[in-house]
Amino acid sequence: MTLVEAMHERREHLLATVGEVVRRESPSTDKAAVDALAAYLQEQCRALGAEVEVHPQREYGDLTVTRWGGTGSADEKPLLVMTHIDTVWPLGTIDRKPFSVEGDIARGPGIFDMKASVAMMLEAIRLIRERDLPHRPIQWLINTEEEVGSPVSRPLIEELARDSAYVLCLEPPIPPEGKLKTFRKGVGMFTMRITGRAAHAGADPEKGASAIQELANQILYLHSLSDLDLGTTVNVGVVHGGTRPNVIAAEAVAEIDLRVSSQAEAERVVAAILETRPRHPGTSVTVEGGLNRPPMERTPTIVAAFERAREIGASLGLDLQEGGTGGASDGNFTAALGVPTIDGLGCPGDGGHAEHEHISVTGLVERAALLTGLLTEL
Repeated sequence: MTLVEAMHERREHLLATVGEVVRRESPSTDKAAVDALAAYLQEQCRALGAEVEVHPQREYGDLTVTRWGGTGSADEKPLLVMTHIDTVWPLGTIDRKPFSVEGDIARGPGIFDMKASVAMMLEAIRLIRERDLPHRPIQWLINTEEEVGSPVSRPLIEELARDSAYVLCLEPPIPPEGKLKTFRKGVGMFTMRITGRAAHAGADPEKGASAIQELANQILYLHSLSDLDLGTTVNVGVVHGGTRPNVIAAEAVAEIDLRVSSQAEAERVVAAILETRPRHPGTSVTVEGGLNRPPMERTPTIVAAFERAREIGASLGLDLQEGGTGGASDGNFTAALGVPTIDGLGCPGDGGHAEHEHISVTGLVERAALLTGLLTEL
């Protein structure tokens, strides 16, 4: 019996686990809710023979690392599997968007990004243990704040990745074909604050210095840094400033998003943003921020890891394709370290962060089988 056939026999149990995880809501900013889901998963992993390590956090959900020893030599490098259990959906969303299965489509908040992946991992480990399949040591990092940029988990992610043979990132694949991700853009986040000088807009305009006028200058400058041919985009997405129409604005603020395809572009544009100077006399400009996630470049190491995954997929009757995205993941951190990283291994579907979020049940079975194959063949 092939792994796909074996996982198909477990389809109902796999779907039931997806439902359990989806129903336990876990918005990034609700520590208690995220910790409750983490505790459920810790219990499940202990029942599957894992050593469970919890890293307490103050603001976000506690991070979890689970470990299963390998069946080979003691010095064999482990595999690192990465998932996150936090979502963008607020508590109560499950009441209006309940978990449901209709034909080949399953729906529910966070199911595509990326709670189905959590169920896939549990079922893959369960199958490996039941069949006593050989494997490297396996480490599973369950992140709790990926949707807000992984502000506290990055050091742990990088520590675990440095000692790993491969990193398997179970982020959703690229719709609609379910392509794996061999490149991702890096992401920078900045806040620009502009200080001017208030004055009466009608009686004493010459005594003022408009922070909003300077903001307009800065927006033109920032957007001029974009280079679509190189995959670089700078977007001023949020602005606010001033107090009243008849007052020259003394303050203005802008929030800036940066996307880059290469580290060289990251260095160029980050410096250009941080070193900007005021154009309008009487104003001052300060910028805080930087590169939140480095780009995941399509290096020979990344391509070789994808090709190995493709071979394993082909042995299961699966035709894996590759692509890239402007969004980032925790895989950006591990790829930047030079560690072979296979990203986009989650369940095919669509609608991440959107009302139509869903997964393919057929894809769920196939990707759970693929994950089992990767865990036992890499």
